[in-house]
Amino acid sequence: MEEQERKFISETVHRLYWDHDINCARTMLSCLGVLLDTPIEEQTMLSAIGMHGAGGFGAQCGLVEGALMFIGIYGAEQGHDDKLIASCCFDFAKVFTAKFGALRCCELRPGGFTDHDPPHLCEELTNETIVFTTEYLRAAAETGTKKLPVE
Repeated sequence: MEEQERKFISETVHRLYWDHDINCARTMLSCLGVLLDTPIEEQTMLSAIGMHGAGGFGAQCGLVEGALMFIGIYGAEQGHDDKLIASCCFDFAKVFTAKFGALRCCELRPGGFTDHDPPHLCEELTNETIVFTTEYLRAAAETGTKKLPVE
């Protein structure tokens, strides 16, 4: 990934988190939409309002949820059927887990959850996962399969 794109990710994540208090799922969708030239509809963004570990419950990470939502949008726009898109989501979950160690927010979040957590504790993780997801989708598109082997 080019340095210019990494800078875009870092600046956008910081702005969305700190200036607008946008959650990780919506931030993932926003960045992937720009990076992969795939517009995200407002209704989709609204559907992701509570997708930051199930509203902070600590369940599936919003970074994963946002990526999976985007894979559905992106795959459909590329003309792939539901079966292939679902297969790509499964594969993405495997490679994400291999890379980051988990899918759940309470396990991915630095230090888990405490009563005294500072805001936007996952900013660096967000940057890393957006880079990872973008590279994953670009590589999958290059192979024409929408699937990559587990690393």
